[in-house]
Amino acid sequence: MTKAIIFDASTLISFSMNGLIEEVKALKSIFKDGHFIITNEVKSEVIDRPIKIKRFELEALKIKSMLDKGILEMPSALGVKDSEIASKTNEILEIANKTFSGGDRDIKILHLGECACLALAGILNKKGIQNVIAVDERTTRMLVEKPENLKKLFQKKFHIKIFSDPKNFKFFKGFNIIRSTELAYVAYKKNLVRLKGEMVLDAMLYALKFKGCAISNEEIDEIKKLA
Repeated sequence: MTKAIIFDASTLISFSMNGLIEEVKALKSIFKDGHFIITNEVKSEVIDRPIKIKRFELEALKIKSMLDKGILEMPSALGVKDSEIASKTNEILEIANKTFSGGDRDIKILHLGECACLALAGILNKKGIQNVIAVDERTTRMLVEKPENLKKLFQKKFHIKIFSDPKNFKFFKGFNIIRSTELAYVAYKKNLVRLKGEMVLDAMLYALKFKGCAISNEEIDEIKKLA
């Protein structure tokens, strides 16, 4: 059965900044009948724009190499057109960014990249292609898994009364989310990590946390117990 992991920019950046690109390649090698997919919107975020900026050029080249070698693929590999994703992306972006408001303004919670990942996942669901979205951003994951908790988070963050439109929550049901930390755990369990030793899993998980993956210390402890 065809299956796919849809990578958001946040997860690819986490892996690249922590020198774990080879581990991503190794994971792809054992993902039988599976595809590692990035949308055109994510490609723009991790390759097209940063490759023109000296500070980010090297990281962009690392990710571009994976695309050039077919480790990462575009949605066309699964028969999905960019125009189809773009149309659905704009719909999701509009809904997401009108779901929460405060101080007489809507709160923008998602960007094009995350919305494109959700759009592609929805299209693949309709095609019967099993998929998960790899995203390290906390907001996207909470919107899918516990949208009601975002209201509390925003009130704590902005120190104002936050309003939500619960009828929009239904648009974000039915998606499966994983983070770079879960993928790193799989790489560790499958003996795909180049470094060896009992401290390696702990080191990887905390490195990913400190480079952008939204995960708590308690969640890291739970992952380590599984090992």
